[in-house]
Amino acid sequence: MNINDKSYSRTKGMVLVLTGASLWGISGTVAQFLFQKQGFSPEWLVVIRLLLSGVILLGIAAKKEPKSIWGIWKNKYDIFRILLFSILGMLAVQYTYFAAIKESNAATATVLQYLAPVLISCYLAMKSKRLPTFKEMAAVILALLGTFLLVTHGNIQSLSISGMALFWGLASAVALAFYTLQPHQLLANWGSTIVVGWGMLIGGVCFSFIHPPWKFEGHWSFNAFFAVAFIVLFGTLIAFYSYLESLKYISASETSLLACIEPLAAAVLSIVWLHVAFGVVDWIGSFCIISTIIILSTVKTDKVNIIENKEENILL
Repeated sequence: MNINDKSYSRTKGMVLVLTGASLWGISGTVAQFLFQKQGFSPEWLVVIRLLLSGVILLGIAAKKEPKSIWGIWKNKYDIFRILLFSILGMLAVQYTYFAAIKESNAATATVLQYLAPVLISCYLAMKSKRLPTFKEMAAVILALLGTFLLVTHGNIQSLSISGMALFWGLASAVALAFYTLQPHQLLANWGSTIVVGWGMLIGGVCFSFIHPPWKFEGHWSFNAFFAVAFIVLFGTLIAFYSYLESLKYISASETSLLACIEPLAAAVLSIVWLHVAFGVVDWIGSFCIISTIIILSTVKTDKVNIIENKEENILL
């Protein structure tokens, strides 16, 4: 491969990851539109997104790897892992994220969810029984400062977002941390398409017992139909494909850094389209949290590159 080919591949990888991350951020804002303008419930949108995307992903996997799609159910340890991932990982991260959006806005929910890499870093440090490195401590301090600014605007006596918004945002970060670390062995054995496909389908089926897909709340319109289709097709399937495809051309660490455009896309679209108030303090807090990704991208702990686990951080 000559230099021009390498340059083209690198550019292609960068375009793909920017596309995928932007679509994730945009889909969060589209979900906010459905919740706050059309009266949709997060429960209905989560169950529909999981079921439809799960079926489509497994259909793709069945076409490419017809013999592998059922193999995950032949090992009792894999069965336990996929059930755990589906409920405490996939379903939990989807619902807490959408709930945080409903209680606040897509920008705030997405930024709070980006606390996950810091949680992962702290967990791995404790697991390996060592003290955090200087970079990890700096990331933790920046994350705490960013969260403080984002939720209080610098006034410790009041919250700029509701208590429920803060709860669901932090719960989303915890769920994302679990979602990132738990399926490591499953992904190594079966690949992301099969694992995520089953994770979404099982999560959707389980959640259907709590909120059946036919239990609809809201107001249908052409815009609402387009928004749901966008979240399923562009915010899930195309974003998922673009992100994973980018890993063929650039490193996982690079994709993780470029994926920081996700909260920025959510913030800009929320401000321009839905007229969400996002002041200077909000931007400073968001920058503090996002900067932790840049810091942690150079840190490796306990044989696991924290940022390279972003490869498993798909479909948000």
